[in-house]
Amino acid sequence: MEIKPIKTAIDYEKALERLEIIFDAKSNTPDGDELEILGILIDQYEKEHFPIALPDPIEAIKFRMEQMNYNQNDLAKIVGLKSRASEILNRKRKLSLEMIRKLHEGLHIPTDVLIQSY
Repeated sequence: MEIKPIKTAIDYEKALERLEIIFDAKSNTPDGDELEILGILIDQYEKEHFPIALPDPIEAIKFRMEQMNYNQNDLAKIVGLKSRASEILNRKRKLSLEMIRKLHEGLHIPTDVLIQSY
């Protein structure tokens, strides 16, 4: 087992190739330990070089509503008024701190997604 930091794209490709070879390794074995460490190194490299941006707040609300089979009336129950729900979904009204709290509690959307500007 030769573990070293992943610093370049070539190192990353080699790490992925090795990961594929030992992917089914059992825990508490030398290959299992290597798999765990390699996974951590690959994850760190990907976070630095291939960051994934947070989704747009309104798109996140629409997506979550779709997942929960909610309609605009359901959203209105969370934010207070049907007209307010419409304005939010049509980007005519910005989310207030109180709305963000209610949406977080009602739709379980992370607050770091909801507080972004849009």
